[in-house]
Amino acid sequence: MAAPGAVPALPRVSRQAWEPVLARARRAVVFLDAAAAEALHWAAGGAGELLAAGALAVRPLLADHVPAGAERAVFVLSGPLRGGAAAAVRAVLGAGGVRSCALLCGEPEGGGHGETEETLRRWMGESGRAEVLPRGPPLLAPLSAELGLLPALAGLVPPPGCPRPGGPAEPGLGALPAALRDAVRGVVAELDALFGAMGLREECFAVGPFSRVLAAELAAFTPARNRRRAAANRASVVFVDRTLDLAGAVGHHGDSLAEKILAVLPKLPGHKTDVMVNMVELTALQTPDDACSIIAPGCLAQPNSPAAKALWESFMNLKQKEAVMEARRHLVEAASRENLPIKMSMGRVTPEQLSSYVQLFKNNFKALENHCGLLQLVLAAVQTLKHPQISKWDNFLAFERLLLQTIGESEMPSVLNQLLPMIKSYSERTKDDYTCEDFLILLVYMYSVVGEIKNGEELDKAEEEVKKALVKAICDEPELSPLLQKITGCNSALNLTSQKATDAADNIFKLLRDIARARMHMKQFNSVHNPGSNTNQASYKPLLKQVVEEICSADRPDCDDIEHMSSGLTDLLKTGFSMFMKVNRPHPGDHPLLIIFMVGGVTVSEVKMVKDLVATRKPSTQVIVLSSALLTPQGAIEQLFAADHPQLDPDI
Repeated sequence: MAAPGAVPALPRVSRQAWEPVLARARRAVVFLDAAAAEALHWAAGGAGELLAAGALAVRPLLADHVPAGAERAVFVLSGPLRGGAAAAVRAVLGAGGVRSCALLCGEPEGGGHGETEETLRRWMGESGRAEVLPRGPPLLAPLSAELGLLPALAGLVPPPGCPRPGGPAEPGLGALPAALRDAVRGVVAELDALFGAMGLREECFAVGPFSRVLAAELAAFTPARNRRRAAANRASVVFVDRTLDLAGAVGHHGDSLAEKILAVLPKLPGHKTDVMVNMVELTALQTPDDACSIIAPGCLAQPNSPAAKALWESFMNLKQKEAVMEARRHLVEAASRENLPIKMSMGRVTPEQLSSYVQLFKNNFKALENHCGLLQLVLAAVQTLKHPQISKWDNFLAFERLLLQTIGESEMPSVLNQLLPMIKSYSERTKDDYTCEDFLILLVYMYSVVGEIKNGEELDKAEEEVKKALVKAICDEPELSPLLQKITGCNSALNLTSQKATDAADNIFKLLRDIARARMHMKQFNSVHNPGSNTNQASYKPLLKQVVEEICSADRPDCDDIEHMSSGLTDLLKTGFSMFMKVNRPHPGDHPLLIIFMVGGVTVSEVKMVKDLVATRKPSTQVIVLSSALLTPQGAIEQLFAADHPQLDPDI
């Protein structure tokens, strides 16, 4: 546990989670589930760390055999031993050969460690030895010193449906379907483990109905209450529902190079966050294949390279122009250290200039080895800046600004009618036109920004016209993208019927109406649209910005939309007495550490915005942002439209 006043940084806590595994990796085969592999990738650089600790091999959990001669296995699960994970572990142990195993997993089901060890011995055969490792911090992916993702919770999304009119605005845990109840318990256990490793005594706050359930469960969680009694470091944890402001998730407002890299480069196989960087440029290989499967791809996670880590922080925290200048500076310094013949040039940095600097390392194997992490980051920037999607990013930004202006001046039906001519079929589209997926991004942005819409015949008619155009465009696609396959339920354009496309469009607009109503129960944060005036243009005001400004406000006003969740009788009494006496109610700005947990994903731009706001308005406060996923516009609509959202129980 951390000493009072010294909260350990996320990267250090993340590495700590792997210490029991590294200590037992020698002469063992290590099996990881996908979320654990992603956490290891960002925390320690991936499988190389396990191999350096003496592991014979590192395998995905679904691998169905152990290499010949390997008698020891270590299993790392991001969640508990149950379901598919339990079946996979049993298959490996039941195949024979493994005589000794160790398991790191989420909270064991039922009877605790002893019973789990007995189960593992039974699967191996009675002569086998089994050990369940003590669980320290959760398997966290630290993308920076202030941003941590919990890969095990990547699918966690607040239900998009809003509370029923006249019903309780805030559903409890009992109103959630079984899958979401399990997810809430998973979040609470993960956060309790994390805050335990950081030595925190936290106050829980919530913005939004699903966040309220999470905050209430963490506040009342018995192990968390016991931990808080002994912990010395005070913190405020504010949960915020992503669905209250989806414009922030699908918008293109930030001038962040990291955000663009994550949005345009292909995902690293098996990963939700990191991307593939084509490394062919550093080889003598000539290939017309863009993906180039012969050469292993580079990536963004470089936790063992200080220069690459510093450059990645620049990509996340600086404007694009400043970030590429940092890339050039790092390259020049690296080339100078290796005595490479680099010519420093001033002025604007171009992708071609960065490429020419990278080429200097090409035939110098020692220089390549010394600066491999840095070169991967620079090539990621080069490939992003040259990517055809980048010009479309600027088009989106321009169109979003126009939408903000139009929404302020017109009713929703007329805005939808203006969008109609932009929906073009595959045969009519040029490379600059919007695809069906692009159009979904624009629709989500629109409905989230505009908020509660006035229902009526005119709106229904405008939506019907857009639906028809969308159905036609989807039906005309020669090949369905993975997202359209999920939305329509068809794995091929050959199976797609007009009825299936129509049903999909109906579901899309039902979800859009839910998105528009998401803030209707809020008193202060019920709008993210600033309509502008004669002198100022209309603008988007992120909900997260409003929340952080409220927290950092010098006059500490009470805000109904940031609700404090009491953890016991003392807090309840304090809150009750505050209605009659001058008792200070808990405020999220009370403590030296502020943790924002965005439930359902966060963007790079939002993390930067939170850091900048706190640094300006409350410089003595340390801030950490946690989330279930790092979102790009495409990733956000996949999460919205392709995920199977459990619904709240209407009878509770």
